[in-house]
Amino acid sequence: MNKNMNVLIVDDYKTMLRIIRNLLKQLDFENVEEATDGQEALAKLRAGNFGLVISDWNMVPMTGLDLLKEVRADARLKNMPFIMITAESKTENVIAAKQAGVSNYIVKPFNAETLREKIAKVLVDA
Repeated sequence: MNKNMNVLIVDDYKTMLRIIRNLLKQLDFENVEEATDGQEALAKLRAGNFGLVISDWNMVPMTGLDLLKEVRADARLKNMPFIMITAESKTENVIAAKQAGVSNYIVKPFNAETLREKIAKVLVDA
């Protein structure tokens, strides 16, 4: 697992961005950038060189699911590992994310170990 890769975390809630950043730091990921909505994230992804996206589902104006669909539709980004984080554990949400091509799914609340397991799985599969 390349812990020097650039990771983009996306959430419209600043506290959640800080929590995810701190968890990633515990896992020795130092190159972390933030975006506060899907549109900002998409612009950063298209301009940068990221190896992983960790995005919240519930954001406005562009949701995490919309962001995921845009990433999968972009020829340059379509194979990027994408982890969706949500407070919703509804089956239809999980199915919608899977159909849109999500790499993995984390339901809040979660800890560093859960995040490590999900990241390890998507990076091995990538």
